[in-house]
Amino acid sequence: MAHRAGCLSMLLTAAVVLLALAPRGAAYPWQVCGTTGNFTANSTYQANLDAVAAELPRNTSSSPDLFATAMVGAVPEQVSALALCRGDANATECSGCLATAFQDVQNMCAYDKDAAIYYDPCILYYSNVPFLSSVDNAASTNRVNLQNVTSDPGRFNGMVAALVNATADYAAHNSTRRYASGEAVLDRESEFPKVYSWAQCTPDLTPAQCGDCLAAIIAKLPRLFTNRIGGRVLGVRCSYRYEVNPFLNGPVMVHLTAPPIPTASPPAAPAAAAAGEACGFVLQSAPAGKDYNVPRLVLVILLPTIAALVLINILVWLCFWRRMERLRSGATQPYSSNSAESENISSVESMLIDISTLRAATGCFAERNKLGEGGFGAVYKGTLPDGDEIAVKRLSKSSAQGVGELKNELALVAKLQHKNLVRLVGVCLEQEERLLVYEFVPNRSLDQILFDADKRQQLDWGKRYKIINGIARGLQYLHEDSQLKVVHRDLKASNILLDMNMNPKISDFGLARLFGRDQTQGVTNLVIGTYGYMSPEYAMRGNYSLKSDVFSFGVMVLEIVTGKKNNDCYNSLQSEDLLTLVSTNHMIPLVCSWKNEVWEQWTARAVSEAVDPVMGGGFSWSDVMRCIHIGLLCVQENPADRPVMSSVVMMLGSDTVSLRAPSKPAFCARRNGGGGGAGASSGGTSSGTSTAASVQGK
Repeated sequence: MAHRAGCLSMLLTAAVVLLALAPRGAAYPWQVCGTTGNFTANSTYQANLDAVAAELPRNTSSSPDLFATAMVGAVPEQVSALALCRGDANATECSGCLATAFQDVQNMCAYDKDAAIYYDPCILYYSNVPFLSSVDNAASTNRVNLQNVTSDPGRFNGMVAALVNATADYAAHNSTRRYASGEAVLDRESEFPKVYSWAQCTPDLTPAQCGDCLAAIIAKLPRLFTNRIGGRVLGVRCSYRYEVNPFLNGPVMVHLTAPPIPTASPPAAPAAAAAGEACGFVLQSAPAGKDYNVPRLVLVILLPTIAALVLINILVWLCFWRRMERLRSGATQPYSSNSAESENISSVESMLIDISTLRAATGCFAERNKLGEGGFGAVYKGTLPDGDEIAVKRLSKSSAQGVGELKNELALVAKLQHKNLVRLVGVCLEQEERLLVYEFVPNRSLDQILFDADKRQQLDWGKRYKIINGIARGLQYLHEDSQLKVVHRDLKASNILLDMNMNPKISDFGLARLFGRDQTQGVTNLVIGTYGYMSPEYAMRGNYSLKSDVFSFGVMVLEIVTGKKNNDCYNSLQSEDLLTLVSTNHMIPLVCSWKNEVWEQWTARAVSEAVDPVMGGGFSWSDVMRCIHIGLLCVQENPADRPVMSSVVMMLGSDTVSLRAPSKPAFCARRNGGGGGAGASSGGTSSGTSTAASVQGK
């Protein structure tokens, strides 16, 4: 018995020694076989491939970057090849790995004209299609460690996201070899106290190209590797890997550490610290002898407080639960004259998303994922674990005004479902974060295309007409067809998002108001919105109604047809295109004569001069004239003269509906008493005091 045990022990020892002595290149190759065709034995392509195999391993291992390319032969039998060894490999290991790669790939992908093979220390790719000038991350593959994290997975996922992003950023911007290794430390009590990583691009990529390549594959992290203790995405141009077990050979370049979970809620971090510590991990050290210039990406991905995830989640949830209970009991909402919002909050409970999921989805709100920034905060692109792309609206912590707007938007949008309204995916109110999660709309906002000299050429008349119709139907739903009666109050081109098929979606409901079924208008002392889109009764007296939205819609219709921005002329008091109002004390810029120009061209039957010339021809002039006619009807000075949206939809959809003649359009004016300055502008956010209202531009 003892003899058998001894033999078994010796066999196990021998197996361990053999595994330890085996070269890393000999284990776990992953191949991606091609689709561009096959070659035959002893063919010209075979000869060219053999020539590459004879030279490329030596050229790669002798290169300072352990990187080389080759091109042998003439089209169509030409072979293009690329080889790269990991940044912590040595020359001998590199050469041996690539020699093995050439042997293995011709067995695994026999007679394929293009193939890639990946080992721990090297990658090899060759093809009959020239690719060396391309930055496409071709023939990519991914591998995942199937073991799950069981203790505090949210904190672990946040650590992985922070580490992978920091390592990728270092590789792109702080290494001429485009390689970096990293280590993140939680604490000894954690299930997995440390995580290790590397990221690498081919050295011929620029920092920007490397950063973009890595960003694209890191975006897959939430979908592929959530709660997993290890994973890697490998490609011809860039790759990354993370594991809880050490696998690096060289010195670690990026060190991240997280503070231990405190026993009490930590004090609020100062602004400077918050800017440099996103996801709760702090840059601890850099390699000796090197100055590590912390790039913007790392500064954005390192914010404190994930260490207090459990405790803070409980506290925030309790506060949120108590607030919802008060809402259910009928507490008055400061942002509405109608109690319907109280009933809407319950529908939000099922849409809660935890902060760790959103941090992982957005790369810890990385700067490279920022889609834009508005008065109340920034919007980031992200990818959920199921692969769905999202847009995360992150309210600025310094924006006290925005809290009410976010609550308002949350209560409204959760109950609104229409193909021409942006869809709310979820909400997060954890760790002092206020986040709304929407579907991602790839073409951004209408203004970014319509008012760009190059991009607006994408908008032929068919697309513009579809956008006008879609906005009209979305507004009809808000005003008349939904279970709520909603006045948007901030309709403008930048709040119209366009999906991949150029279908419009109305967004940004922060300023919206609910009306009771019998309510026709409201009044406010705080006029907030954008001049050029505001109706005159709202801008001057604070009166808003469904017809205020109709006015804004009319402005957008004329903008879409003409390709001109209504408030282009706000920048100068001297502009001849600026209509000004002389008040008791001074002159205030209000509205361009842009609508007046359209009106004059309409009355002179010179509509062709108003139409955006980039549309060219090939469209129905009757449709264009009908849209201008409808737009002019919508911007009438008297709200009673403006059509309701159901009538607008009918006018747009039928040539047989007769349209009454419009009067000269309204020009928005505001009296300003005292010595205060103008309270709003077409850009930025400002405030001022008026005898009629306090006005804020957005």
